[in-house]
Amino acid sequence: MISDDPNLEIRLATREVDLLGAQRLRYRVFVEELGGDGPLVDHAARLERDAFDPHYDHLVLIDHRRPTESFDHVVGVYRLMPGDRAAQAGGFYCAAEYDLDRLIGAGRPILELGRSCVDAQFRGGSAMYLLWTALADYIAERGIEVLFGVASFHGTDIGALSNALSFLHHRHLAPDDLRVRAVEGAFQPMDLVPADQVDRRAAMQSIPALIKAYLRMGGFVGEGAFIDHAFNTTDVCLVMDIDRIAPRQRALYARETA
Repeated sequence: MISDDPNLEIRLATREVDLLGAQRLRYRVFVEELGGDGPLVDHAARLERDAFDPHYDHLVLIDHRRPTESFDHVVGVYRLMPGDRAAQAGGFYCAAEYDLDRLIGAGRPILELGRSCVDAQFRGGSAMYLLWTALADYIAERGIEVLFGVASFHGTDIGALSNALSFLHHRHLAPDDLRVRAVEGAFQPMDLVPADQVDRRAAMQSIPALIKAYLRMGGFVGEGAFIDHAFNTTDVCLVMDIDRIAPRQRALYARETA
């Protein structure tokens, strides 16, 4: 898919250099900007990667003005795995943080989203729109009905996040059939402030833009947060049922492909 900007192209990664570009972008964002780490992160090569990468599709936004030799040509990425591929991958990435049995057991076509990020130079422009438009095509082509994935707050200070987490719990908790739950032993309650004491304005200001975007489309959050010390984040699980989102957005995600 070519954007209105002839220098930008969005497609699934088909070459090793594109995967390396995605991992280089993830390193810039998740490691250099946010202070994350992990057992397979290659600091010498500046690549953020993990054992799940070979099993996932990587939707990449390419800037053709940037050289591929330095792996800096990828300026946006989404990591995607349809549910029918999970067994060969050894399960979903999210399963280390959330009990997904309720989604898996429903027997509906599901898709895990993750590692979404955009180069700092492209934030606030059309990059995220291009990624989401291409994601809509991917979903329509595969008949996906339910999307899910973890999204993160920067930092692990629950006190500083108590207002935002409580707002999400009270206002956007997933219905029972979609309500995944943070794994036992790492379950962080989100109902930290009574519903009538939550400062909605302050909460919305501190909720990351990606989470707010999913909420605007009719997304929900699972029960409980997960503190990821390796990535220096506090994670929530976002779940979105295509059939329950607003009609305008449903038309985007359920549209027929050419």
